[in-house]
Amino acid sequence: MQQETRITQERIGVLIGKKGLTKREIEEKTKTRIQVDSEEGLVSIEGEDADGFIQAVETVKAIARGFSPERAAILLEDPDLYLEIIELSEYAGSDSKIERIRGRIIGRDGRSRAQIQDMTATEISVYGKTVGIIGTIEQVKIAREAVEMLIKGVSHESVFSFLEKKRRELKQDMISYYY
Repeated sequence: MQQETRITQERIGVLIGKKGLTKREIEEKTKTRIQVDSEEGLVSIEGEDADGFIQAVETVKAIARGFSPERAAILLEDPDLYLEIIELSEYAGSDSKIERIRGRIIGRDGRSRAQIQDMTATEISVYGKTVGIIGTIEQVKIAREAVEMLIKGVSHESVFSFLEKKRRELKQDMISYYY
């Protein structure tokens, strides 16, 4: 299996890591080969093991979308986690609108993003014109819904109330499942 993906110049160094350590760790944990064309910003990933290959692709994409290698590495540790990317340009045409949306998602001093992460047990990166979310399918679905609510202009208070309600529902579902 082989896949190519693009990465910005500023993220190439992050993907490679000090003395190639980050890239090498991804390759070792996923049994893949990763080649980085620094000039073109093209990353080629090759592997035989389907699970390892998918984990490598997702981890590289996560780093390309602004996650630190440490935060992206959780994709290598837990096969139930995946990465979802929300393209902000699909919601706003101009750069100024995208910037306003980014500000709403991040919040003052990063508090809004931190609260969504905390309430959904996800990792979120707002980078460029995208929002990346790492979590289980259910966690990502709820976090994405919260982010989309903020994009549409719903008040932060209403979004956090929605998240609190979802958290209670999930807790109730778990209790029902085990008893």
